[in-house]
Amino acid sequence: MDFFLHLLQLLVFLLCFKQSLCFSATQAMVLPLKTETGLNSQPSNKLSFHHNVTLTVELTVGSPPQAVTMVLDTGSELPWLNCKKTQTLTSVFNPLSSSSYSRIPCSSPICQKQTRDLPNPVVCDSEKLCNVFVSYADGSSLEGNLASDTFRIGSFNKPGTLFGCMGSDSSSNPQEDAKTTGLMGMNRGSLSFVTQLGLSKFSYCISGRDSSGVLILGEGNHSWVGNMAYTPLVQMSTPLPSYDRFAYTVKLEGIKVGNKILALEKSILVPDHTGAGQTMVDSGTQFTFLLGPVYTALKNEFLVQTKGVLVPLDDPNFVFQGAMDSCFRVPANQGKLPPLPAVSLMLNGAEMVVGGELLLYRVPGMVKGGDWVYCMTFGNSDLLGTAAFVIGNHHQQNLWMEYDLAKSRLGFVETRCDSAGQRLGLDL
Repeated sequence: MDFFLHLLQLLVFLLCFKQSLCFSATQAMVLPLKTETGLNSQPSNKLSFHHNVTLTVELTVGSPPQAVTMVLDTGSELPWLNCKKTQTLTSVFNPLSSSSYSRIPCSSPICQKQTRDLPNPVVCDSEKLCNVFVSYADGSSLEGNLASDTFRIGSFNKPGTLFGCMGSDSSSNPQEDAKTTGLMGMNRGSLSFVTQLGLSKFSYCISGRDSSGVLILGEGNHSWVGNMAYTPLVQMSTPLPSYDRFAYTVKLEGIKVGNKILALEKSILVPDHTGAGQTMVDSGTQFTFLLGPVYTALKNEFLVQTKGVLVPLDDPNFVFQGAMDSCFRVPANQGKLPPLPAVSLMLNGAEMVVGGELLLYRVPGMVKGGDWVYCMTFGNSDLLGTAAFVIGNHHQQNLWMEYDLAKSRLGFVETRCDSAGQRLGLDL
């Protein structure tokens, strides 16, 4: 009986995905988006880059509803919730208190799906339940069981939403992870929140002035943001060992500092035969990371153009967050940063311009002789062991970001995200 029940659930899930019956193209759900900031009192240590600053959404799960806070992550697939309290983890979902909660057995066809979060071959626990395992580039990982329950987002209910109910974890930053209940995987994988809702489009806007923002699930009406620049999403049908086919991948064609285009070999900006070197847009990563040779070229040109404007830290032993070694000293009494050359990510058909205060990030708690220490907000992905270009949420601030799955494109336009919620009728 359980087999046929879960087979029916899988068929409904696939129908929802292919026909977009679960979320109407004309229906849009507008949600407030918050930024959770984590500070570390020992800045010289390697810090978690995946969860250091996260975008969070509040919703309810289960029957009766339990309030949860989930990280919005376009770089992950399976939604998951912490289901077991620990000394540091108190914000959890209690499955025993939900009458609509259902555990997915190993015999279910859903457990056989080929995704990175479901082990292949299938792993079962002692109760013959479907095991899930998720891991991130910062070294954190979680393990639990695949389950389903009713997710409520505003007035919208989605019974039978699949998620990982996690019971054990290895975190690189327990204090930061304790602020949220789980993670909302938003990539293009078959188990992601986007796919399960049957979304053809979603958008968000991250404020650079405060901790507020807005998330729109569905089409929505936001013509007031202006004309968007679009870049195609890159599709890769052939499985490659180092390529994430479900990520929001774009084509990086060059990088410009001020008015100077960096002299880069075109081959280094495209994936190699293993798939290493793709360019991903990831809301779950804070900063932007570039492959080693590209990072070095950017770092050197930025140093040239800021000579006499910024004072380099000149400490070869200091690497912020394990990947950012282009750092500077700025007098604590200076008030604001001096004018800096903008850095433009030249994408296929669009440019993402990073300028002003978004170029440098003050290292929390670090002072050198009366000077604050600031680091450039681009890091070396080689030092993280990540063979990819990653555009993080810091460089998406004050941009209206639109993920158009129906037309397979990513759009963005500069706007005031701190006022976006007011325009959309949200009380942020």
